[in-house]
Amino acid sequence: MSASMLYCGKVYISGARNKPALESIERAAKMFPDTAIVNKFDDETYNRVCYTLVSKSTDSLKNAVFSMFNAAYEAVDFDQHSGTHPRLGVVDHVCFHPLGSTSVQQVALIARALAKDVGSILKVPCYTYGAAHKDQRLLDAVRRELGYFKPNVTGQQWSGGLESEVLPLEPDEGPTQVVKAKGVVVIGASGWVVNYNAPVFCKDIGVVRRIARRVSGRGGGLASVQSIALVHDDVIEVACNLVEPSLVGVDQVQGAVEQLGAEAGVTVGKGYFTDLSPDDIIQTYFKMISSGQ
Repeated sequence: MSASMLYCGKVYISGARNKPALESIERAAKMFPDTAIVNKFDDETYNRVCYTLVSKSTDSLKNAVFSMFNAAYEAVDFDQHSGTHPRLGVVDHVCFHPLGSTSVQQVALIARALAKDVGSILKVPCYTYGAAHKDQRLLDAVRRELGYFKPNVTGQQWSGGLESEVLPLEPDEGPTQVVKAKGVVVIGASGWVVNYNAPVFCKDIGVVRRIARRVSGRGGGLASVQSIALVHDDVIEVACNLVEPSLVGVDQVQGAVEQLGAEAGVTVGKGYFTDLSPDDIIQTYFKMISSGQ
């Protein structure tokens, strides 16, 4: 089969500890046979899960993701959520990426259609970014305005719903007030983004925050790299988004974290990916479709 026209969606949900909820969400996606969950990355410390879905049909992919939204809102109460990873809602973030010869503009149409449905039918405030937004605004810009990067309780935890029902930034779709049990969602479209986390064996969050900032393009480090320091069990991870992985790769990110760690007198471990590569995703999809999974 040709991989010339495939569409990918990553769905990030705030909840990795509630197994019955995840089973319900996964069943919802499997109602659409042209779409497959090709990867699942869940982390109980972060209390966050990412599903990578692929389809040869834009309608099937959009409907599968919408069905996951519906199941998630029924099974998860955002006001009761807590974890060491920042989040804005039960379904925190959805990003669509082109695979093969598919264009970013094509997946942007899926993102905008999904945002419209989630806002109008499920009554959840939706913010768009990247190619799905008229001004091509960046994901981290939306998150920054909504207070995403600031823990709201002690111990570097994000806990409960948004503090105010009145949103500081007007959503692109949906109501202007938020229901705490659901939160809000950010939906976008872009080229491929690599998620890579490097562990730092240090208990001082301030030290690792300085490393994370200096690694990032925003902090004068590697262009097109976004990074944040997150507590994860016995280490603190420098969690990175590589927005242009063909220009700045994981070897450069790993090397930068190690160099900055050495300057700060802390040990840095080998990082890890949270998803498959685009080629592996395509191969996995076709294997699943051919086997009827």
